[in-house]
Amino acid sequence: MPTNNRVRLRCGIAMRIGVLSVAFVAVFAVLGVASTIPAQDKKDPVITKMLPEVSRERIEADVRTLVGFGTRHTESSTDDPSRGIGAARKWIQAEFEKIAATSGGRMTVTLDSYTESPESRRITKAVEIVNIIATLKGTQLESVDRLYVVSGHYDSICSDPTDSKCDAPGANDDASGVAAVLEAARIMSRHEFDATIVFAAVAAEEQGLYGSKHLADGYRARGVNVAGMFTNDIVGNSLSQFGVRERKHLRVFSEGVAENETPRQTMMRLATGSENDSPARQLARYVADCCEAYFGDFRIELMFRRDRLMRGGDHTSFSRAGYPAVRFTEMNEDYRHQHQNVRKEGEVQYGDLPEFVDFDYLTNVTRVNIAALASLASAPARPKNARIVLDKLSPSTTIAWDRGAEPDVVGYEVVWRPTRSPVWTGADRVGDVDRVTLERSKDNYFFGVRAVEIRPVIAAWFPSRSRARTESFIGGGMCMGGEKTASVLTGIVPCSDNSEECSVDLHSRPECAIMDVTR
Repeated sequence: MPTNNRVRLRCGIAMRIGVLSVAFVAVFAVLGVASTIPAQDKKDPVITKMLPEVSRERIEADVRTLVGFGTRHTESSTDDPSRGIGAARKWIQAEFEKIAATSGGRMTVTLDSYTESPESRRITKAVEIVNIIATLKGTQLESVDRLYVVSGHYDSICSDPTDSKCDAPGANDDASGVAAVLEAARIMSRHEFDATIVFAAVAAEEQGLYGSKHLADGYRARGVNVAGMFTNDIVGNSLSQFGVRERKHLRVFSEGVAENETPRQTMMRLATGSENDSPARQLARYVADCCEAYFGDFRIELMFRRDRLMRGGDHTSFSRAGYPAVRFTEMNEDYRHQHQNVRKEGEVQYGDLPEFVDFDYLTNVTRVNIAALASLASAPARPKNARIVLDKLSPSTTIAWDRGAEPDVVGYEVVWRPTRSPVWTGADRVGDVDRVTLERSKDNYFFGVRAVEIRPVIAAWFPSRSRARTESFIGGGMCMGGEKTASVLTGIVPCSDNSEECSVDLHSRPECAIMDVTR
């Protein structure tokens, strides 16, 4: 089987590859999805068209409008027309409704609300929690029920999280995230995507992730297929508290081991060494590839932990509900401008004010969101029932999967990496098949599978990359600049009660036992 990944695509043909699907096999091997990345590739013309449309001026105006409500504390006024969280949510809803009017009827705006009782030290009275949701419906029958969620939280706090009267401008935390979501919705609402995209402004993050928890739990209760979730939280500052300016990098946090992992899942993780192959990790790698494809001088820093030390965000609610979720956060935080009363002490200005937001940086963060969301929502779903076949002891590796339902899937790719590598390092195009045998040891490599679709495009080639740069691009393993897009992770294990093989998504159905490989 050929292993040369540096393949030029034919002119006029674009390939999309879906998000990674990771399969776990007894004791040593992990199967995951990634992508073959040519040295030269084409950008998706739809994404290429959308990115310059992102407006720095609109983003800044949105941040300043949200700051102008004085405070957006969860327990602040809901009936004052110009101050408090009620005025802010009415404005966000109105903006989403204006955006929906440009979508040709494909976007709908709803309120997701409930009343939270005072059970937390940060909630002192019964209060209505309201998420504002704009849903852009997918256009492919086989993909419309697959959702990608992008969020920012619109509430804010001062130094005292229970003080609902003080000025809490919340420019960076998190008007920046809400502004990114609004602008992404404005741009993307005028385009069609196979899968459905949900743009969410969630509430009560500062009180304990209440809004996102209600949203995620609601999706889970209804059996909604949330294939990926991004939260944008503190994404607008580029200047650290030490005076270091960093405009070229964005952190993406992803969990490796779920906090609600079952004992059986723990057993399988320990047996397979799969702690770096969670669905969230594959989603983060996908975002990094998309960023690499469209922004040569703006990079994703993969942060292999769920969040900053001892801190949390709305992606955690989705992770706890069993969905792949990651957090976008600026590289350099300045804690003088987070959760602080507005004041001046000597020469130091405290408070989360708009003058401390770098709107050029925030504009690039918004573009990363659009590129990744568009790639995900245009790509095939991750291959299901991916598995390593263990019907006999062998130095080779047989991988099998179920063919996807999308009519435009034309084939599959298998990827691998040495067990010591955090990123995918190689790939083979294997054609429109559902099984392949590789002359690579399942003991020494982790493997993956992804679906590929092809569609006509007109676009310029990427500039040539050096070999080192290309290898790095392959390692992230998914987006392919819209030409190719990969599918997300699933897990498989061989079962002791099956003579040949079986598969299971370890993050939702840990039904199989570890095979006794000593027999």
